[in-house]
Amino acid sequence: MSPRFHWFLPTSGDGRQVGAATTTVGSLAHSRPPTLGYLAQVAAAAEQVGFDAVLTPVGAGCPDPWIVCSALIERTRTLRFLVAFRPGFVLPTLAAQQARTFAEFSGGRLAVNIVTGGDPHEQRAYGDFLGHDDRYARTAEFLDVLRRSWAGEPFGFAGTHYRIEDGLATGSAGDEPPVYFGGASPAAEDVAARHADVYLLWGEPGPAVAQRVERVRAKAHAHGRRPRFGLRLHVIARDTAAEAWAEAHRLLDGMDPARIAAAQARFAAMESVGQARMAALHGGDARDLEVAPNLWAGIGLVREGAGTALVGSHEQVAERLAEYAALGIDEFILSGWPHLEEAYRVGERVVPLVRAATFAPVAR
Repeated sequence: MSPRFHWFLPTSGDGRQVGAATTTVGSLAHSRPPTLGYLAQVAAAAEQVGFDAVLTPVGAGCPDPWIVCSALIERTRTLRFLVAFRPGFVLPTLAAQQARTFAEFSGGRLAVNIVTGGDPHEQRAYGDFLGHDDRYARTAEFLDVLRRSWAGEPFGFAGTHYRIEDGLATGSAGDEPPVYFGGASPAAEDVAARHADVYLLWGEPGPAVAQRVERVRAKAHAHGRRPRFGLRLHVIARDTAAEAWAEAHRLLDGMDPARIAAAQARFAAMESVGQARMAALHGGDARDLEVAPNLWAGIGLVREGAGTALVGSHEQVAERLAEYAALGIDEFILSGWPHLEEAYRVGERVVPLVRAATFAPVAR
């Protein structure tokens, strides 16, 4: 089966340089502010070229994803919205009600991305003082309650972080939005094995991705579950490899050393295992950034979260994506700068090649 493809909604701003995704640290003055009109253009482009959904980030440096995506419902027809939110910042019963309302008003065009959070400074700024593993324990309880709220029957729940009496039934069994969830720590993998419909990874070399897919698949199997797997990547694709690498170097030239240093200092203070894995690919150094064939770690010098890009000709990028699909990746969440133009480029020039490759008959 051909993988699903999604795009990214740049709600912290957009332009022709790499920007931070969810924070003001490491950011730059965007040439395209994240107005509703501009975000609607990006969403319409993603829909037009056939992306299934758009991921909307969550964090201190971007507007609330629920409000943004609600505003874009009427600007789109078929596009789904992968809404990210932090489970510790809202009660799970209320989140279930919000999700059900969004799903009803959008005609079912909702998926949710549960982001536990790995930056202790940002967590505390919101008023959350739990440690890393306790946050994941809370996330597990949150997802227990969320799914019971969607099951259609009143319920009770008594846990360490939540207590529910005569819980609200906000849906009916069988029509729940899919739950996307990421995290590279053992605590995160355990939550994913029990609750994720799609387990998300950031772009790493193939062997590392394959190892994580197999590990989480085995953990999920122990719970009688079979999640899908998704990969978050940036894409720099052009007609020729030389043109693509020239664009990567242009982006690198736009990263001021002071900005790199500030971003790397912030990343080093995070508790996120996934962020540490991204940083380990480049060590904060702007040299030797191709960490696997066509996999470039330069994005992670200034951008938190997903920090790698596939760089090459349209054909080369498609080949690498097809290789990830062969390792067990079922879905891709892609992006590039600027997100409007690159939605068309990737959707029209790269995605069809991947679909053709993954549908190709086996030679006999």
